[in-house]
Order: sequence, then C-alpha cells, then structure tokens
Amino acid sequence: MAFKEVIKRIRSRWMEGAGAQSDVVISSRVRLARNIQGIPFPHLISKEDADKVIQKMEKAIKAIGEKDLPSLTVTSLSELDALQKQILVEKHLISPLLLEKDQKAAVALTDEEEISVMINEEDHLRIQCILPALQLHEAWQIANQLDDDLEKQLDFGFDDKFGYVTACPTNAGTGMRASVMLHLPGLIMTKRAGRVLPALSKVGLVVRGLYGEGTEALGNLFQISNQITMGRSEEEVISNLAGVTQKIVDHEREARTVLKKELGIHLEDKLWRSYGTLRYARLIKTETALSLLSQVRLGVDMNIIKGLDPRVMTELMVMMQPGCLQYIMGQEMDAGMRDVYRARLLRERLKIDNT
Repeated sequence: MAFKEVIKRIRSRWMEGAGAQSDVVISSRVRLARNIQGIPFPHLISKEDADKVIQKMEKAIKAIGEKDLPSLTVTSLSELDALQKQILVEKHLISPLLLEKDQKAAVALTDEEEISVMINEEDHLRIQCILPALQLHEAWQIANQLDDDLEKQLDFGFDDKFGYVTACPTNAGTGMRASVMLHLPGLIMTKRAGRVLPALSKVGLVVRGLYGEGTEALGNLFQISNQITMGRSEEEVISNLAGVTQKIVDHEREARTVLKKELGIHLEDKLWRSYGTLRYARLIKTETALSLLSQVRLGVDMNIIKGLDPRVMTELMVMMQPGCLQYIMGQEMDAGMRDVYRARLLRERLKIDNT
C-alpha cells in the first residue's frame, strides 16, 4: 500500500481498543534507540550523512523483506505536507521533535501502523511498536524482532560496558523505553492520583502527559514509562512495567467502584451530562472535548452509558485533533472553524446504537 494511502486512514491498529485491561489501558508501546557506527548523532549530522542513514535504512528494509514482519515503507518528511506530518504526530507514530529535523528526517511505517521507525530524530533510528490494551510483552517481541533483523544489516554502535550508544546518556544500556497509555478518571475524581502516581518514581518509572515528555495529561490520559535503561535487561523492564501497570489498573477500578457507591445517581448524571454536551454542542475546543470524552468513556466502561462502542472513544481522541480533523473534513481550517467541525464530528459519531 502506498505510504500516503496508509497515513490518510485515521484508524491505526493501536486504536482497536480490545484486549487485556482495555477498560483502563489504551495502548502499549516499546521504543528502541539505535545509532549507526561511524555517523555523527542527528544533532550534529550533515544533510549528506542524514541522507546516508536514510539510504542505509531503505537498503536494510529491502534486504529483510517480509520474512518475519510486515514490510515497512520509508518516506522522507520533506515529501509530506504540514497536515500529513501533523497527523503522524497526533496518531503517536512520530514525535514533535522529528518535525524539527524535517529536511534530514524520514519515517518508516507498516500498513497497520503497529510498527514505525523514526529516522534521524534524537538517534539515527527510533524503532517503535505500539499495540492496543496491555500488550507490552507482545510489543517487545515485535520491536525486538525488527531490531535483530536490522542489526544483521546495519552496524549499530555498542559498548561492552555501557550497552547501545545513544545521543542522550539516559537512553544508554538497552536503549529501550517501554510505556503504557492509561485512562485514569477514577483516580483523578477520587483525588487518589496524587497518592498513586508520585510513588512510581520509587520503582524506576515516570509519568508523562498525552504526547510524552513535557506535555499535559489531557482527558485523564497518562503515559507511564521506564526511567532506567541501564543495569536491567529488556525483559526485566517490561515485566516491571507490566506488573506496576496491573496494580494501577486495580487502583483505578477500585476508585471507580467507590465513585459508583458514593455518588450513585449523581455520577450517572455527571456522565450523561458530558454525553449530552458532546452530542449536542455546536462549538467545542480540543481540551474540552477530551475532558468530556473521558467522562463518556468512563460511563461506557462502567456500563452506565450503553450502546456506544469503546473503540469509538479511542478513535475520537485522535480524530478530533487539529490535523486529523482537517483531513477528515477535507479542508484547512482556522481554530474557530475547527471548533465548529469538531462539534459536528462528535455529534455524528456519538449516536447511541439502540439495536
């Protein structure tokens, strides 16, 4: 499938919303940082060397073929327009940092977008696998397979003492960041998040917002990932994060039970009012929509609001973002017009199926 045909589809595999703990865990991601021996890091790289990295990656992918994994298509960011690049960020397939490297950067994607490789971001390669729900071990297996295949074709920088050589020392060692995206409205509403989340730093984990480091936790969505990449094996990091994630899921479900017991009809009223606002609003901003969608998703997961597919909630969190929204509506829009069309999109997609 042509690259531009792939990215213009709004749904990615990680938005499927099915799997273990999917009422709390939106997605699981594993990312590996790798650098090619003998070429400067991307922050020091020339255009000529940046092109060399891209060419080496294209050659490696061609050599690998589809023996173990779906095929990847490499495209330079300079070939994409601003809207297409913004869609990739909103779908969590590339980082905002990669956009700054525009003329020197590229991305490799599979058709289902479960695998993406950022080329010449902070490191030469950022290999990523992102899957729905709690599938950290599965995501690690896929990312590891691609890493093994690429390492047969490329000479990755590696030190016997410090592990994989990375642009930032905090990524040395395994070069791996594993993360989960969690929906935690119960902990927020019961004010338990301030007790649960800060404690994660004691077990080597860090809490970030919707789009990673330096971003806000909009819509009660949090990313939790490992801080330590050296001194632990990849399997240990994955197992630690998976175990802690399950405990957070348990805390969130307990908080939801407390909310239902203590608030009763008042909770139902709050969640249905959020649905009503989304269903009938004529103007709505991204932040407001995310907050209300969080409430509706909570209602669906608690079986208070019936007739809505939870997958629609996840898709809408992406579809209503500025880039995706403009693509869906087929036109460029200023912020005010986006608020109008965002409300229209939400009205159309949130019709309850009474069948």
